[in-house]
Amino acid sequence: MADQPFAVSSLFSLSIGTYEMGSFTRCDGLGCVMESEERVEGGTNGRVWQLPTRLRYPPVVLSRPLTWQTVLIWAWMQQQVNIPVRLPGQLVALGPDRRPIVRWLLDGVVPVRWSAPSFDADQSQVARETLEIAHNGFLTVSL
Repeated sequence: MADQPFAVSSLFSLSIGTYEMGSFTRCDGLGCVMESEERVEGGTNGRVWQLPTRLRYPPVVLSRPLTWQTVLIWAWMQQQVNIPVRLPGQLVALGPDRRPIVRWLLDGVVPVRWSAPSFDADQSQVARETLEIAHNGFLTVSL
C-alpha cells in the first residue's frame, strides 16, 4: 500500500454533462448524511431504535484562483437559465502528478451559486471564484 497514490494538495477536475469546468483547488461538502427516525418499542425501556430513512446529499462547494475557465461556468449557468436540465457530473481528485486518484459520478447536477472574487487593490491576495452545485446523489465512486 505504500506505493499507492494519496490525496495531498490535490486538484479536483469537474465536468458536468459535456461541459468541462476545469480544475479546482478546494472542494467542500462532498459526502452524504443518513437520516434516521427514532422508534420506541413498547415494554423495552433500555433502547430506542434508530431506523435509517434516506440519504441526503449536501451541496458541493468548489473554489479556485480566477482563471479564463470562469467563462465555462458562466456558459453552463446561462444554459441552465434558458433550458434547465439536470446533468450527470464527474468530480475527479487528482494527485500531485495530476493523475486521477478517485472519481465520483454525481446524479442530476444543477448550479446553486457562483461568486466572483472581491477585488481590492490594497490586498495582495489571490482572486478566488467559488462554485456551489447541488446533486441527487452518487451514481458510482471508482478508483
